[in-house]
Amino acid sequence: MNQRKPLFETKVLTEIIVLAALSAVLYTIRPYTLPFGGSITLGSMVPVMWLSLRRGVYAGLVAGAIFGVLALFIDVLFLGAANIIVTPAQVVLEYPIAFGLLGLTGVFHRKSLFFMLLGAGIAVFLKFLMHYIAGVFVWYYVYQFPVEYGQYVWPAVYNGSFLSVEFIISAVLLTALAKTGTLEYGL
Repeated sequence: MNQRKPLFETKVLTEIIVLAALSAVLYTIRPYTLPFGGSITLGSMVPVMWLSLRRGVYAGLVAGAIFGVLALFIDVLFLGAANIIVTPAQVVLEYPIAFGLLGLTGVFHRKSLFFMLLGAGIAVFLKFLMHYIAGVFVWYYVYQFPVEYGQYVWPAVYNGSFLSVEFIISAVLLTALAKTGTLEYGL
C-alpha cells in the first residue's frame, strides 16, 4: 500500500512552532524603534535562520511566515501600531512574505560559515526588498517622507538603517552559535 509521507515530521513541526515563537518573543525586546515602524531587536531573526540552517529552506520559510504573522499581531495588538495596516497586500508583503524570506538563510546550510552568513545576508536583503517595495508604493504616500530624499531613496535609507543593524546582530549570533558547536553548519 502506498502511503503519503507527511510534509513534516512531528519533531520538525515542533521545532518550527517553538522557534517561530522564540523569534516572536525576541521581536518584542526592542532596544531601539524607529518612528514609522521598524526596530532593532535582540536577534529576533536568528531562531528562524537557525532552523533554516538546521532543517532546510522549506522549514525555514514556514517558520518565517509564522513569525511574520506573530509579528503582525505583536505590532497591532500589543504595541498599538494599528496604523501599520494600510492595504491587505501591503500587510501580506511586509509580514508573512518578508519574514518568511528569512527561511532562505538555509540555502547554503551544508557549507562553511562564510556561506551560512552569505545565506543570512541574502535572506535579510530580500526582506529589505519587500519593505522597500512597500515603502515606495505605500508608505511614501501615507507619510510623505522628506522631499530631499524622494520616493525611491527614502525607503532604502529608512529600511536599510535598521535592517543592516539587525543583520549584523544576527551574523554575530549565528557565528557564535556555529563556533560553539550549537549550530553544526558542516553536517
